[in-house]
Amino acid sequence: MEEHSTPPPMKVVCILGPTGTGKTRAALSLGHAVEVINFDSRQVYRDFPIITAQPDEDERAMAPHHLYGFLPTRAPMNAAHMAELAVRTIRAVTERGNLPVLVGGTGLYLRVLLEGIAPIPEIPRAVRQRVLERLEREGPQVLHAELQDIDPLYASKIHPNDSQRNARAQEVWLATGETLSSWHAKARPVEPLDAFCLGVTVDLDTLTPKLAARIDEMMQQGALEEARTAYEHCSDPSAPGWSGIGCAELLSWILEQSTLDQARDLWIRNTRAYAKRQITWCRREERLQRFQAGDEPGMARAVTEWLEQ
Repeated sequence: MEEHSTPPPMKVVCILGPTGTGKTRAALSLGHAVEVINFDSRQVYRDFPIITAQPDEDERAMAPHHLYGFLPTRAPMNAAHMAELAVRTIRAVTERGNLPVLVGGTGLYLRVLLEGIAPIPEIPRAVRQRVLERLEREGPQVLHAELQDIDPLYASKIHPNDSQRNARAQEVWLATGETLSSWHAKARPVEPLDAFCLGVTVDLDTLTPKLAARIDEMMQQGALEEARTAYEHCSDPSAPGWSGIGCAELLSWILEQSTLDQARDLWIRNTRAYAKRQITWCRREERLQRFQAGDEPGMARAVTEWLEQ
């Protein structure tokens, strides 16, 4: 009887880290025949190449780039769909004999790609409302204390002050009779991958002035004109593409809800807050091999050693 061996999982390098830390530059410096695959939730929108810092012409000339700027502003995007697109692209790059390198700053997208999505059913509105009322009345710490008995594994992963995650764990338990940890264990990826994950690290105080300078450079490159043109294409402020940082702030200026200075300052503040959340996520993510921003040689050596194993 003929035996059919299962092919090994496809190899992929994933470069994650805060915004503005040179992740694309790192991908292009790996020293292999790479193809760069976007895995950022904002850089999928075609109307905002400047505002979302999509790779420029010089970077695109150095290697093929995929999944950048392909969606209209009105189109939604979620982690499950992005994972499917990424796997499809990884397969095509692998078949060409090149190294697929995912670049992004959206931690949820990486988790869904490598672990899958837990098949949690829709939570009834009445259950969700009841948990939200308790949250407002008693605070997240009380819910967390209960969660330590219900689901100690998940409780150990979240902070007692995290309102959103404590409420989510409670509503899932009440609605399904199963813990979030139990549901997460049922998740399955679109396709198993052999992933080597690099985390680009930086101190927030060091990054903050660079983020402000980057935004000013975007303004000089034509971010205002880009936003105006995007508004001509899609004037619906609730469209998914307008929800991105930078897009939303410039839209408020277009709609005369803020001055340009106010929009710029809010753009900087929101970008810094987002970078802070990304830094926190990177510190907690165990699968990342961390490198300081700018250490492209160290990342290239690590990838070469991983490929040679």
